[in-house]
Amino acid sequence: MNLTEFIEGRRDQHLAELLEFLRIPSVSAKSEHKPDIERAAGWVAEKLRSAGFNSVQIVPTNLHPLVYAESLEAPGKPTILFYGHYDVQPAEPLELWTSPAFEPTVRNGNLFGRGTADDKGQVHIHLKALESLRDVHGKLPINVKVLIEGEEEVGSVSLWDYVQRNREKLKADALVVSDTSMLAKDVPSITYGLRGLNYYQVELTGPARDLHSGVYGGAVPNPLTILTELFAKLHDKDFRVAIPGFYADVAKLSVSERKALNSLPWKKKDFEKAVGAPGYAGEKGFTIVERLWGRPTLEINGIWGGYTGEGAKTVIPSKAWAKFSTRLVPNQNPQKIAKLVEKHVRKLLPKTVICKFEVLSTGKPWTAPFKAPIFAKAQAALEKGFGKKAVFIREGGSIPFVTQMHDTFKVPCVLIGFGLPDENAHAPDEHLALENYFGGIKAIAHFYEALGRP
Repeated sequence: MNLTEFIEGRRDQHLAELLEFLRIPSVSAKSEHKPDIERAAGWVAEKLRSAGFNSVQIVPTNLHPLVYAESLEAPGKPTILFYGHYDVQPAEPLELWTSPAFEPTVRNGNLFGRGTADDKGQVHIHLKALESLRDVHGKLPINVKVLIEGEEEVGSVSLWDYVQRNREKLKADALVVSDTSMLAKDVPSITYGLRGLNYYQVELTGPARDLHSGVYGGAVPNPLTILTELFAKLHDKDFRVAIPGFYADVAKLSVSERKALNSLPWKKKDFEKAVGAPGYAGEKGFTIVERLWGRPTLEINGIWGGYTGEGAKTVIPSKAWAKFSTRLVPNQNPQKIAKLVEKHVRKLLPKTVICKFEVLSTGKPWTAPFKAPIFAKAQAALEKGFGKKAVFIREGGSIPFVTQMHDTFKVPCVLIGFGLPDENAHAPDEHLALENYFGGIKAIAHFYEALGRP
């Protein structure tokens, strides 16, 4: 039986099943969704069993369960570990969704709903590819281990503990992940580089309590004012991060890599359409692609304090908070950067406030030697799925698990994404192009099938 034709003949069943998955509001950040998280874990386990995995476990953790499955019935063939996550971001602000976040809807060739691109839709691509291979061949052509977690959107707190306790069980010849994007529509892509991520929170305390701004204003420190002044000093006029030593270890992009990245079929007008800003800024001396993929950044992610409700309340707040992050590139050490950031923040603050500085998470950057044979097989499989040659790209985002696995097991990590840059992951109207979903199932099935051949 022809694998491509078999998959094409089951489009309706595959899509109907994905809709079922997307209707489960598995929001990991909110405790009220704990039952939904557990239901999603059970759903994934059930689909792995129906795909032919005879060993499937729902593993309890201190927070949300992870799902582990294995099929080791291809002696002498390679073993791959596929990683993904079933948890999703909160849907708020709900009023900005065209259709409800957990009522997946097809419009203009796109499937809208929370988790379509990040990461339920992409996980489901692999589930259906594996099931199709089993149905066509009677068994899987390679050995497969699957690890699907429920905490990716809240920092994967439990995942690494599980990996460290089960290193022998999780050994594989390669790690495969689909939690990234294609470069653009009709451009199948393999990601060979990710930025690292450090995430911080700072809390400033001035007065012992909120104060009347008329009675006390002008004679006491305002933590919100001091906090905004702090962040205004963390970039220079060329939009470089103004922290001493921040760029000391940054690996420069080679001339050949810069040329390759800037030759990709990437359109500035598509980027600007997806962003929708009235103007653009970035580190001087680098193209947009280089800024996004090869340069480190510092961004404020949220700032709050004082009164933000309806009407007026004239207070000087006792406290002010901010969350911010640094994206890191090869050769930057997350722990070293965290110390540099904290040292400079404390140096810039006046003695009129008390600072509580927290490093909430750290993650290393990662790049792969994409000349390895497994990448050529992935490239050929993507061409079978999409009818076009795949390109090699880097990604501005971070997947700490990839770096941890690469450092632990020293095996190739193949990142094949099927989202698009304008898919609104983490935002209202998140969506996945149906042609990428259906093409992805074919491509991944052919990739796994090719790995079983010498």
